[in-house]
Amino acid sequence: MAVLDELSGFEFEDVIEDVFRNLGYENVRQAEKTADEGRDVIMEEVVDGTRRAIVVECKHTGTVGRPVVQKLHSGIATFDFDGPKRGMVVTTGRFTSPAQEYADRLQQNDDPHPIELLDGEDLREIADEIGLDLYNGRIEILCDETLRPYDPAADVDAPVQEAFRDIENIEAADLPTPHSAVTFRPVVAVTADTNAVFETSVGAIHRINDRTQFVVHAERGHPLVVDEDVAALVTENFHTRIELDSEQFGEMFDDVEERRFGQTQTEYKEWAVERLQQHHTTTVTYTGDNNVTYNKTCEPNLSDISVRSIESVYLPEIQQTTEILEYSYPYEYYAAGPSRVTTEDGIRRCVHCETSGVDETYTYCPNCGAIACDNHIKTERLECEPVCIGCAVTERFALKTKYFYDEENLEAFREEYAEMPLHQKVIENKWLAGGSVVATLLLIVGLLVVTGII
Repeated sequence: MAVLDELSGFEFEDVIEDVFRNLGYENVRQAEKTADEGRDVIMEEVVDGTRRAIVVECKHTGTVGRPVVQKLHSGIATFDFDGPKRGMVVTTGRFTSPAQEYADRLQQNDDPHPIELLDGEDLREIADEIGLDLYNGRIEILCDETLRPYDPAADVDAPVQEAFRDIENIEAADLPTPHSAVTFRPVVAVTADTNAVFETSVGAIHRINDRTQFVVHAERGHPLVVDEDVAALVTENFHTRIELDSEQFGEMFDDVEERRFGQTQTEYKEWAVERLQQHHTTTVTYTGDNNVTYNKTCEPNLSDISVRSIESVYLPEIQQTTEILEYSYPYEYYAAGPSRVTTEDGIRRCVHCETSGVDETYTYCPNCGAIACDNHIKTERLECEPVCIGCAVTERFALKTKYFYDEENLEAFREEYAEMPLHQKVIENKWLAGGSVVATLLLIVGLLVVTGII
C-alpha cells in the first residue's frame, strides 16, 4: 500500500503530530527523538471535564505486532502525568491479530492505561476528514469559516457613516450609499514553543523558553506576518467564526471575492519553524575555564521548536468607496463583527495636502465635494458657506482676496461692491479697516501734541 511511502520515520511522526492537532487534541508535541522510549507523540484530551494524557507510538511499517503494544503499555505506566493516561499506536500498515487481541483485552479489563490502534485504513478515513495527502504527508487547509465581515447590530455602511460624522458641514444621513466590496483573505494563526539549552564545558551559556504567537497572511507567495493590531483582531475574535457563505454575503456587499490559501498547512508549519529558528539564533559571549572569552552562535535545532497549533480562518477586508461630486472617498478595514482595524481612511484626509488623521479638523465643500483641512477651506463671500481653495473663484477687493463658488457669484458681488459707500468697502478688509482706525487715532493724537493741547 503506497501510503506515505516517501517519508522517513521522523517525518511520519511530524505528520501524525499535525493529524492529531487537526483532530482537536490539545498540547500535541513530540517526545525527544534521541531518547525514544516508545513515546513518539504526546498530547492531551478533556473528557467529561477531566484532562487525560495520550501517549502515541508511531510505526511507519507494514505490520505491527504485539510487542510494540506491550512496550507502549509499559511506557504509559512510567509517563509522568498527574491524571489518567491512555495510549495509541498509529501505523501506515496493519496490526497482527495478537496485537489487536492484546489491545482489546486491555479495554475489556478496564485497564487504567487502555490502548487504541489506528491502522492504514483508519488513516485513510482521517485523511478525508482533515485533508491529508497520504502520498506525500501534506495536510491541506480545509477552511470554510470566516470572521464576521460586518456588525450584525448595524448597517454594513455604518463604519463609513461613523467616519463622516467627524467632517464639518455634512450630515452622514445625506451621504450617498457607498460601494461596498469584501475580500475574504486567508490567514493562519500559529502558536509555537521553543525550548533549548546551549552548554559548553563551563555549563549552560544560553537558554530559550519561549511561546510565540503570530498571524500570517496565507495567500499565494511568501507568507507575510500581519501587524500587531490585525493579529489581535484575529486572535481575539477567533471564537466568533461563522460559515463563509458567499451567496449570503452577496446580498450585503456589491462585490464578494474569496482568496485561496496559497500553501498547505504543513508548509506553513515548516515555514514557521524555520522562521523561529532564525529569530532565536543569537551569538553569546562567555568566559571559558581558561579565562579566555569566546563567542558562540546558539541556533536552536528544528526539534527544539514545537508548533502547538495552526488555526486557519478567513479575514474579511472591506473596501467601501463613497462618490461625492468630483471626489471619491475610500475607507478600508479588516473586520471582525463590531471590531475593525482601519487600513486606509480617505475620508479624514485633506484632498489638497497630506494632512490626515482623526485629530485634525476637516470641512466639506458643497461646491465640489472636497474634504479639506483648515488651511485649504475658506468662507464663500456671498453665501457664507465653506468653499475649498481648489474650486473657488477668487478676486481681490479692498486689498483682500475673496472666495466665490463660481463666476456668477463673483459677478453678483462685483455689482454689490460697486454700490458700496467707501467705509463699507474698507470694512471688506477687516485688517485694513482696523489699520485705518489706528492711523486716524494716531493722527489726532499727533495734532493735539503739536497744538499743545496735550
